[in-house]
Amino acid sequence: MNSIESGASRESGGRKLYPAVDAAVAESKGEQAGHPSFSDIAIRRMTFLGGPNMWTYRPVIEAIIDLGALEDYPSNKLPGFVDRLLAWLPSLVEHRCSVGERGGFIERLREGTWAGHILEHVTLELQTLAGMKSGFGRTRETHQRGVYKLVFRTDHPAVGRPALERGRDLLMAAINGHSFDVNAAVKELAVLVDRYAMGPSTLCIVEAARKRGIPATRLNDGNLVQLGYGRSQRRIWTAETDQTSAIADEISRDKDLTKRLLAEAGVPVPEGETVETADAAWEAAEDIGLPVVVKPSDGNHARGVSLNLKTREQVANAFAAAEREGSGVIVERYIEGDEHRLLVVGDKVVAATRGEVVSVRGDGKSTIADLIAIQINTDPRRGNAETFPLEPLRADDPVLTLILQSQHLTSASVLAADQMATVQRTGNMDIDVTGEVHPLVAARATLAARTVGLDIAGIDLVAQDIGQPLETQGGAVVEVNAGPGLLMHLKPAHGKPEPVGEAIAAHLFPAGDSGRIPVVGIVDGAQDALTARLLNDLLLLHGWRTGLACRTGTSLGARQLNAVDATGFDTAQAVLINRTVQAAVIATSARRILAEGLPYDRCQIGIVVAMPAAQGLEDLFITRAEQMPGVIRTQVDVVLPGGAAILNADDAGVLALAEYCDGEVILFGTQPERDALVAHRAAGGRAVLARHGHIILASGAQEEVLVELSNAALLQATPAGPQDLRPQVLAATAAAWSLGVAPRLIHAGLLHFNEGSADC
Repeated sequence: MNSIESGASRESGGRKLYPAVDAAVAESKGEQAGHPSFSDIAIRRMTFLGGPNMWTYRPVIEAIIDLGALEDYPSNKLPGFVDRLLAWLPSLVEHRCSVGERGGFIERLREGTWAGHILEHVTLELQTLAGMKSGFGRTRETHQRGVYKLVFRTDHPAVGRPALERGRDLLMAAINGHSFDVNAAVKELAVLVDRYAMGPSTLCIVEAARKRGIPATRLNDGNLVQLGYGRSQRRIWTAETDQTSAIADEISRDKDLTKRLLAEAGVPVPEGETVETADAAWEAAEDIGLPVVVKPSDGNHARGVSLNLKTREQVANAFAAAEREGSGVIVERYIEGDEHRLLVVGDKVVAATRGEVVSVRGDGKSTIADLIAIQINTDPRRGNAETFPLEPLRADDPVLTLILQSQHLTSASVLAADQMATVQRTGNMDIDVTGEVHPLVAARATLAARTVGLDIAGIDLVAQDIGQPLETQGGAVVEVNAGPGLLMHLKPAHGKPEPVGEAIAAHLFPAGDSGRIPVVGIVDGAQDALTARLLNDLLLLHGWRTGLACRTGTSLGARQLNAVDATGFDTAQAVLINRTVQAAVIATSARRILAEGLPYDRCQIGIVVAMPAAQGLEDLFITRAEQMPGVIRTQVDVVLPGGAAILNADDAGVLALAEYCDGEVILFGTQPERDALVAHRAAGGRAVLARHGHIILASGAQEEVLVELSNAALLQATPAGPQDLRPQVLAATAAAWSLGVAPRLIHAGLLHFNEGSADC
């Protein structure tokens, strides 16, 4: 695609914030220099393009902005502006811009660039600082002076729109020498990113799928994502899939039932029992033998888990802590060793981490609560959002209280200088040990997942040495978790990240499976539904259950669902979401591409019947015919390498789009002797031709007569008579031929197609 490379790229990320700058001095200097005070850049409109568009393959916001008087003031004519901007956003140094190297954008600022271009970069940087990395941007003039189209990547419009508005506010403050609280703006956007962006576990699977060429469609504002289209699709929700059994999920939540099933399958588990009172917990502890573990029967994230309990008081206090976190309490034998989390995907262990005990070091003056805040919770890996692999420690956590009591301490205790105190024993999985797992340990972990019935599982086990079999060291599996978090494997504190997203994508889509069905995209300048309806009928004859979205409505197979214009983004995506659809035929228009983007990422077949006119698109800032190829080439750009673009050789504007196709080009036309058609066939290309009253399939020099025009019922209904062959007939024929529909079926379809069944 013509604009696929990034206009502003950023490799670093994170949530490093910059303090607000007191610009009072800068403001007074600006006034003394005599530069004018500028009115805000006007944002006339913001449009979210949810699919491939004339700018890029990925979702963007296209904004119409009016610079006003700033059109006459590039950055080098605004005294002090560049320094103020860089004081607030020093990380703009990472933006390469058109210069192509680090610091390139700053170079452009110093040389002089316009406010629209600057706003593009500021908006992208604010999104990045808030936790949403997006490196693509473009700013282009329109036919109106001072009015620009500003385009930038965003994963969600609920983040992108306020990012542009805050970016405008920041930019105007820097230009006019006013103060601006960058910290507050980034925090505001970070809240939106946490609310609307995919979680890290979901995102790593989606990114891995996209690298394999598998399309991803977000089905809600959370983490429910469809991978693939139609009947080839799979669905994920964080690290659960549509193969994750609800029964298995419920079993995994019942820790007591899980242990019983594992024991019966031969997986080593600690002895234990469910209890309802503190007294019963102590009785169970005595029966099992001290020390013991007390934990919630259905808890997670190691909350409410107390280890190595040796006294009745400890057990009673641990029972109270566990009861707060779950619906029941389990007492089980304490196993010596370190806790580990093994990630099982399918029938393989694909990642493993080991936990470590967390301690604080005294300084002779700070309480343990203060030390936790200073030494532990400042760890950038700790936070409450799911983007953090570790949670903050709470000084009032009942489990922490028990851990400190076992050391004769409280959170208010002051440790002597260099005195150590343990503050966390569980839930701190941050050391990658994937390469150390013994094959028999991996076998027990995968058996545990199969026994519960999970296709993806987090297996918690305790072992002194993960490189030795569990049985020889008294190790055991202590929990099986559905929907395991993946962040610990993506961002371990020690060791290398593991490609867990790739493992899950490969599990869902074995080698060679792209999750795709044949998708046909159609653009016709006449906004005619004939191509789509005729092709739909031909694919039905081929035996495929089709989904059709075109100007005359939506159909599933031979049944029309509605008669409402279905060329919009949402209605077309509804076809691709349907699990029964084997092939999709989706018509769109220049207006839809400009206003919404294409509803699919790539297609098997892209058809352009005629180049649309620019008339009627003035509100979208399309005013000249020469702008149209840049819009319509989007349909050709998204054709897969193994697919084909079906192009009208009789239309010079359409024919010129052939160079943008990654796959095969099949031409159609009513003038077989045209130079372009002759050259195309001479090179071995395929074409569908109308000649001497026949439709002909041509492959290089070879020809096959498909049908005599006068016999086609389709042509009898045309106002100008049977010889008035519309190009849509040839386009649909070429598409069906490209998709492998047998010529005899195409012949039958052309003879019997009932055009009068809908308003075409």
